[in-house]
Amino acid sequence: MKAFDFLNQTSEITIPMGKTMVLDKGLGLNAVDDLIATAGDAITFVKFGWGTSAVMDRNLVMAKTARYAAAGLIPYPGGTLLEAALANDQYDAFLDEAKALGFKGIEVSDGSTTVAADIRHDLIIKAREAGFFVISEVGKKNPDLDHELTPAERVAIINADLAAGSHYVILEAREAGKNIGIYDNNGNIKVDELDLLAENGIDKLIFEAPLKAQQVALILKYGPQVNMGNIATEDAISLATLRRGLRGDTLGKIKSAADLAH
Repeated sequence: MKAFDFLNQTSEITIPMGKTMVLDKGLGLNAVDDLIATAGDAITFVKFGWGTSAVMDRNLVMAKTARYAAAGLIPYPGGTLLEAALANDQYDAFLDEAKALGFKGIEVSDGSTTVAADIRHDLIIKAREAGFFVISEVGKKNPDLDHELTPAERVAIINADLAAGSHYVILEAREAGKNIGIYDNNGNIKVDELDLLAENGIDKLIFEAPLKAQQVALILKYGPQVNMGNIATEDAISLATLRRGLRGDTLGKIKSAADLAH
């Protein structure tokens, strides 16, 4: 039972909480245990950022994924690592190793490279066939290249990925959350672009939102059921309080899906 459980019950029963993806940038086992103990209930996905898992001891990676999986979380390697494998024509070996290491998910992206649409489609299908939970990502790491993508092009990629079998699609924002994707140079949401991307609903979208102001804005716009990613591990509990209206930014301001529909 959570402390002050009577404050949690009403909000959690009436309003479902969205999915949260945290960014593991190289935590040790003790830190993993602490993260699970303090915030495990508030986390769904754990991304081993970019290629971090490839520079850690193999046994350590396996121990970490085992702990996350035992807690009901879905660990997966960053999409940049997949892109590196694909560039070396080693995608099959990448999937085999990811499976052996205990990863439960795969991220399909082309943030740092260029992957043709038909190949991206096949990557998603093959990862699904291998038994992975698949999350794809839309956007470029380079802001100049990312700015070239129109909202319509992003929507087309989102729809194609979901049709190919992606369980969720992440909207790129990197760690900084500024001058990329739906965010301007100051990290503020470009509302017109966001509205276009969310035209078909947000259930299958994960908005990278590393900054507190972005998390607050998304919760106030869509409710606590909005899915968010690239959350720093130390911010997982903070985000959980924002979702439940237990921090000043959202206290008394949380709306249900029904309220938001009107």
